[in-house]
Amino acid sequence: QNSSEMPETITSRDAARFPIVASCTLLGLYLFFKIFSQEYINLLLSMYFFVLGILALSHTISPMMNRLFPANFPNKQYQLLFTQGSGESKEEIVNYEFDTKDLVCLALSSVVGVWYLLRKHWIANNLFGLAFSLNGVELLHLNNVSTGCILLGGLFIYDVFWVFGTNVMVTVAKSFEAPIKLVFPQDLLEKGLEADNFAMLGLGDIVIPGLRSLSSAPFPYSLKKNTHTYFYTSFVAYIFGLGLTIFIMHIFKHAQPALLYLVPACIGFPLLVALAKGEVTEMFSYESSAEILPHTPRLTHFPTVSGSPASLADSMQQKLSCPRRRRQQSPSAM
Repeated sequence: QNSSEMPETITSRDAARFPIVASCTLLGLYLFFKIFSQEYINLLLSMYFFVLGILALSHTISPMMNRLFPANFPNKQYQLLFTQGSGESKEEIVNYEFDTKDLVCLALSSVVGVWYLLRKHWIANNLFGLAFSLNGVELLHLNNVSTGCILLGGLFIYDVFWVFGTNVMVTVAKSFEAPIKLVFPQDLLEKGLEADNFAMLGLGDIVIPGLRSLSSAPFPYSLKKNTHTYFYTSFVAYIFGLGLTIFIMHIFKHAQPALLYLVPACIGFPLLVALAKGEVTEMFSYESSAEILPHTPRLTHFPTVSGSPASLADSMQQKLSCPRRRRQQSPSAM
């Protein structure tokens, strides 16, 4: 990926439109499974998520693996360049720089990918699912609390309707053999790693509340308060909502839309904290893109360069090690 690529900000219009797009996609998948052979559809999806999962998992484990490599590790640089035309009209189609460490991460992720493709094992499924969730939270961004509330409110109706109103959601979730959900073995103690009776949690029930939690996390910095109160509150709210979902599911012996319980918790808990602190107005008027968090390096411009995370980090470190005199900037320039 180009290093200048920034997280995609979800606007209020995107948030309001998202449940409609998701409903059309879900209904389309349901019709596909009804019309075409489930075996061939899942074969195609397995190959697609095999490639996508390897890339997502490699990207996720790369920072951790970089810490494990010894200092004398022979790390060579590589470049994958594909151009079109020649001379002055030459245009770059692909220009990706990577190193030996990236190749090791890719190899380890490929082992998990082959394991998933051959066995469809629940551990491999969950590794890919977690990687997708982390990448989703990293690549998407809610710039204010209001957008998060609109998104969660729309998906609250979406989840309740498609689970309680029809059998579409449950049918697709059970038919869709791809790491779009985390599975939890209910017979783990009896069958060990060969367990085959699972409870499921969709990745959307992780990513969407996660985006909502992060949207209010930097808010205290706008009030010059170095605290993580709202993030911890959202984290506790998610645990409470998910625990309530599991409890209700066991009581009624029926699949439950997790957002039915997560949305009130993830919106209500931070709102109660804001009410107690008298910061409701400030919280809903806060725009995260307008604030520069303390101790967070920010670029004033984004050059179009490409490279591996390790090589980019090294180049930035070299630049930061050379002190430069900072110019006074006017508020408009900032």
